[in-house]
Amino acid sequence: MTSREPTKKIIANLIDPEESRIAILDGRGKLDNFFVERMLEHQRTGEIYKARVDSVLPGMNSAFLNLGDGRNGFLYLDDVHGPNVKPGMEMLVQVVKNARKGKGARVSPRISLAGRYMVLIPEGHETGVSKRIEDGDERARLRTISKQIRPEGYGIIIRTVAEGCDKDSLSNDVDELLSQWDTIRHNAEKNSAPCLIHKDLGLLERVLRDDLTEDIDEIVVDTEEDKENIQSFAERFFPGNKIDINLYKGKTAIFDVYNIENQLLELQDRKVWLSSGAYLVIDQTEALTVIDVNTGKFVGSKNLNDTIIKTNMEAAEEIARQLRIRAIGGIIVIDFIDMESGDENQNLIHQLQELFKNDRCKARVYGVTGLGLVEITRKRARTDIRAALSHGCPFCGGLGWVPREEGIAMQIKRFIRKITLSSRSEALLVEAYSSIAEHIADTFLASWEEEFDKKIFIRGCPEFSWSKFRLDAQGSLVQIENRINALQKREGWAIVHKSSSA
Repeated sequence: MTSREPTKKIIANLIDPEESRIAILDGRGKLDNFFVERMLEHQRTGEIYKARVDSVLPGMNSAFLNLGDGRNGFLYLDDVHGPNVKPGMEMLVQVVKNARKGKGARVSPRISLAGRYMVLIPEGHETGVSKRIEDGDERARLRTISKQIRPEGYGIIIRTVAEGCDKDSLSNDVDELLSQWDTIRHNAEKNSAPCLIHKDLGLLERVLRDDLTEDIDEIVVDTEEDKENIQSFAERFFPGNKIDINLYKGKTAIFDVYNIENQLLELQDRKVWLSSGAYLVIDQTEALTVIDVNTGKFVGSKNLNDTIIKTNMEAAEEIARQLRIRAIGGIIVIDFIDMESGDENQNLIHQLQELFKNDRCKARVYGVTGLGLVEITRKRARTDIRAALSHGCPFCGGLGWVPREEGIAMQIKRFIRKITLSSRSEALLVEAYSSIAEHIADTFLASWEEEFDKKIFIRGCPEFSWSKFRLDAQGSLVQIENRINALQKREGWAIVHKSSSA
């Protein structure tokens, strides 16, 4: 009897429309992957625009495209096959890289539509099979089927999850993607540039499409509607597999129940402790990511060389995990602890190659340099976690990092939800740092009052640290208004934000 891999869980925190968060946990409850998407984000990878060329820069071999609503995209001219790109020209493009670090989103005229089992490429001619499908017979079978079902004038790439799939399932996927492409073309013809033509699936649907595999045995979600959507997806694509799909109704936030919030805080630290007592230091810079490996508290048991080898091997496994869950891409340089022989270095490189073999973001390990460093490149598929959850510190001129205003706002909302579930108070007065309070008042306050059916006042406190917030008072509306008047009389001033309906 073959031993089964430890099962994984998908925990979906979707109760707040402002922010969707999904975590994948391994069999030990450790974070295996994490995804976040905010309501106000723009230019997500996969979106398709009918764009207008604003300017062409021959010296940079690129063009800037107007995508609409004040957004722009960056196009490499080498990606265009056909007529010369000129200002004022209209073209259909797809976002292939999110905007990051002040740069606009990178776009390409080469459109690709991802389904459950394959990627359809309009105006393509290739037939490919994912390299992560290693069985030669299975690759040959899938390649034969793909040639049979590939429409004329389209390319097809079979995805890893198609392993073992029958022809009918693959053919149905092709039909759905063709129908989707017809809709995109129709919308592009009837709308004027610049405008958004096609949005990719929402976060939940993308995670189900790309990450729901046979090693997932449970999905827990905190909204009834999303539970029904997940059940429909599972019944369609996993009719023979038993996946427990559960609705969480507890008062404690779902990410707290599964200890995910604490793991997300650790995810933003530079220092990562290993179970042996060794540790990593991860530094992200503009050009590359540098990782340093240290023995720390690990003293080993045999000899120094054995201690170093064990530390490096354990570090390699954790580095692969950290790059995945932090969504770090680009150039990565790792300073492992120096080992005595070339064979030991080769074993380490082989270990890294095996660890990255099943990474959905293509990674390449280049070996050990003359300085004893290991170089890796990894494809950037989405915004890295540090950029998604934080930004440059406004107090020190960007040398440090602080959580994004949206992230703190969502912490405060979850805090308010916990209060409202255990209190019948008519109104609340919450205190936060001044710019955080102003951001909440301008963006979320009215919708929060409607959702919780309570009057919410947010007081800006310049003496607070950036992330600090607290409940000052709760009670009847008259009591809270009296409390605000008392603060204004005592301090001579008090900036308290309220919605127009308050």
